[in-house]
Amino acid sequence: MKKTLTALSSLLFAAAAPAQWQSITYALKGGWNSIYLHGDASYAPPATLFANYAEILEVWRWNPNPTQVQFTTSPQIPSAGTPEWSVWKRDGSATSLSQMLGQSAYLVKCSGTAATTYSRALVQRALPPSATWVRSGANLLGFPSALSSSVYPTFSSYFATFPAATAANTKIYKYVGGDLSAVNPLQIFSPTTETLDRNQAYWFNSAVVGNFYAPMEIVPSLGAGLDFGRSATTITVQLRNRSAVGTTVTMTAVASAAAPSGQTAVTGLVPLTRRNSDGSETALGTAGAATSQFVGPNASVELSFGINRAAMSGATNAFYASLLRFVDSSNLYEISMPAAASKSSLAGLWVGDALVGGVESKAAGSSGTGTAQTYALRYLIHLDDGGTARMLSQVYLGSQAAAPYSLGLCTRESGLYAAEKASARRIVSAHLPLDRVLDGVADAANPEPVGSGSFALGATLVRTISTPFNDPTSPFVHQYHPDHDNKSSSATLVSGQESYDLTRAISFNFATTPPSGVSATGYGTSVVAGNYSEVITGLRKDSVAVTGTFTLRRVSELGTLNLTP
Repeated sequence: MKKTLTALSSLLFAAAAPAQWQSITYALKGGWNSIYLHGDASYAPPATLFANYAEILEVWRWNPNPTQVQFTTSPQIPSAGTPEWSVWKRDGSATSLSQMLGQSAYLVKCSGTAATTYSRALVQRALPPSATWVRSGANLLGFPSALSSSVYPTFSSYFATFPAATAANTKIYKYVGGDLSAVNPLQIFSPTTETLDRNQAYWFNSAVVGNFYAPMEIVPSLGAGLDFGRSATTITVQLRNRSAVGTTVTMTAVASAAAPSGQTAVTGLVPLTRRNSDGSETALGTAGAATSQFVGPNASVELSFGINRAAMSGATNAFYASLLRFVDSSNLYEISMPAAASKSSLAGLWVGDALVGGVESKAAGSSGTGTAQTYALRYLIHLDDGGTARMLSQVYLGSQAAAPYSLGLCTRESGLYAAEKASARRIVSAHLPLDRVLDGVADAANPEPVGSGSFALGATLVRTISTPFNDPTSPFVHQYHPDHDNKSSSATLVSGQESYDLTRAISFNFATTPPSGVSATGYGTSVVAGNYSEVITGLRKDSVAVTGTFTLRRVSELGTLNLTP
């Protein structure tokens, strides 16, 4: 029962999974046709997909079996009694085909004769390219040739780097409509003049094993394509040129089609960036934005793609999807690589430095603010799931003291599971007073009366640090200094005589887009930055202002902080 529920849960999850969509139009004729799905249409059963296409009577999916092929006479004549075919019939007499899977070949039977034509669209979830050739020779396959029929390549040019597909001792067939007969499927006798239709599936009796799908092999580091999810920042794609001739590959951003009913809505294009070898980045977040790459003969090139999450203006968990279309300079292929990302919240632990480069001068006749060199101030800020930002003087990351001792964040060592303290990490901001949790709300433990703003791109977060005159971390307090005697050799300090109350009003102004020197890749999800300012009172009779910049990196996405007393 448990396995059944798990399987059902997986199926439901897959059905609702976000996707990148494209609408593909197929030219069909009365009788038998072949089509190839480069994308996946399993989000609905055939009866739903073809509910408005009454002329589509039957759909047969080819299931290649590398070890055993059972035909009644030949693979071109389908038989529902063999495992190589899954079938759906409109009249309900066959229902073994329950989903239209991607990267698969199908036979479609329509009403009418070969003279009857139809143009029918099918919305599909984009998939990275793939193909599997089986040694049995029964290969019903389609290929991502050029999108426009006016520039379809010939079989000979497309398969020049995989000559086994069109060798003289092989046979290639295509379906042309009408009843199954000696002329349907029709043998192709001239590969040098016959053009390759990307939406058709063809029979190849080449007895080979391979994975050829195009003259250029395009391999993403993630099998799902350019799927950045909620937190990924970089994905690589390797281009492997199978040809002995160099080629230029152009990559163009294409908007996703609208999601079918019941599927996750698409908010907009993924704000992709290409990270160039010179350190610059090319934005690919708008439809039509493009970049190119030359790939030498029989050579490989690795491309690096990032994401500018700061450009994702939707709500938390908003889904972004698009396509990155790869086209070669010879117009042999057009391959659409799916791209996806979800907007995450900024919740978690952020660690980084403020680099102070300006200090207000109080010396007579001096009005400058520049320092001889910048100096760094370490900051720890935790943003919880509710949106509360807390500036911390220290934080512990490790197994928590309470069962089930799961990994978490706490503000005191006592919040850790004693048996696993050795594996915990402690992160400290040494310039802050001890054991402070500054959330901008005054209380007995943290008498900070001032706090405003929020931790968000485009916002300003303000926190005030108060250090009492008798605090051990005050720069005026030193137990071995003879001047700390209250001017009368008393052991008790008095506020305002030899030690003073200090306050530091600190402001973080978060940039909406990456500041100069900060990469767009990961900005807004793993990195935030902006301008830093601080006003210090109590060190002298008037306040001192300092300025600089800051950069924070998210080291944990845990949105819960154990405020250990």
